[in-house]
Amino acid sequence: MAFSLQLHQIFLSHTRFCSQPKSITNPLISLKLPSIHPLAVAQNAAISNIDSAGVAAIDGSAEEVLLPPQLRRELMPKHVAVIMDGNRRWAKMRGLPVALGYEAGIRAVRNIIELCGNWGIRVLTLFAFSSDNWLRPKVEVDILMSLFERALNDELENFSRAGIQISIIGDSSKLPKSLQDLLDKAVKTTKENSRLHLVVAVNYSGQHDVVQACQTIAQKVKDGIIETKDINSFLIEQELQTNCIDFPCPDLLIRTSGELRLSNFLLWQLAYAELFFSHSHWPDFGEAELMEALSSFQQRQRRYGRQSS
Repeated sequence: MAFSLQLHQIFLSHTRFCSQPKSITNPLISLKLPSIHPLAVAQNAAISNIDSAGVAAIDGSAEEVLLPPQLRRELMPKHVAVIMDGNRRWAKMRGLPVALGYEAGIRAVRNIIELCGNWGIRVLTLFAFSSDNWLRPKVEVDILMSLFERALNDELENFSRAGIQISIIGDSSKLPKSLQDLLDKAVKTTKENSRLHLVVAVNYSGQHDVVQACQTIAQKVKDGIIETKDINSFLIEQELQTNCIDFPCPDLLIRTSGELRLSNFLLWQLAYAELFFSHSHWPDFGEAELMEALSSFQQRQRRYGRQSS
C-alpha cells in the first residue's frame, strides 16, 4: 500500500508527464502472483491424464480442475502470447493518475497467470517492455522498472512454490543492474519448474530477434561449422530467443485495448498464430475476456496453408 501511495505521489509531482496524450502500448507491469488453486501449489507439478471432458489431473492427484463448459481441454492452445495494452487509457478514462492504471494492470497479470495455469496452458508470454519504450519520458521508464523489480522480488518464492518457470527474452543488459541480478535469480530459481512456463519479454524487439539469429548463423558459416545450404527455417528458429521454450511459436496472440497491430512482437514466431483483438483495456481483461479469446480460438480451423475441409 505504501508503494502504491509512493507511485501516486510521484505521478502527481510530474503533471506534465501525466498529461502526455500518447498511450502506453506495452506497459511493464507487475508479475505479482495470486493465490492459486490448491492443487497448483505442488512444486514442479506437470499436467497429465487429460481427458476430453476438460479435466486435468496433476501428477496422479485425485484433485481436478474443471474448465468452463464453453472450453474443451483438447483444443486448448499450448502457447498464448499477450500484448498488454491500455493501462494508461484505463486510468485517464477514470480521471486517475497513470500510476493507478499500472496498479490496476497488476491484478490482470495476476489473474491471467492463475487462469492459464489452472486451464492447462503450458506457455504464457507477456510483452512487458518493448525496445522502443525507451523513447518514453525517463520518469515513466524508471517507475515501470521499479514496479517490475519490487513485484518480482516479492513474489519469486510464490512462483517457485506454484511450479512456474520464468524465462526472460530481450536485451536485459540495458536494464538496471539490480533488476538484471533479480531476473538472473528468477530464471535460475525456477528453471526446474514445469507447471506453467511464464516468458516475459523485456526490452524486446521482434526485428532484432531475427537479426541476431541471422548474425549467429552467418558467423557459424564463416567459422565453417555449417554451410549455406544447411540454412533453413528450422535452423533460424533454433537461434531465436524463444529457443528456451518447448513450444516457441504461440498458438494464440491476444492484444487488448482495441489496437490492431503486432508492435514488433515475436514477428517470426507469430507466422501461423491465431490473432484475437480485445476492446477491453488491460486492467479490465479478466476471466470472461480470456474465455472469449480461447473460445474464439477453439472455433477456428488452423490449416497452415492446407485447403479447408
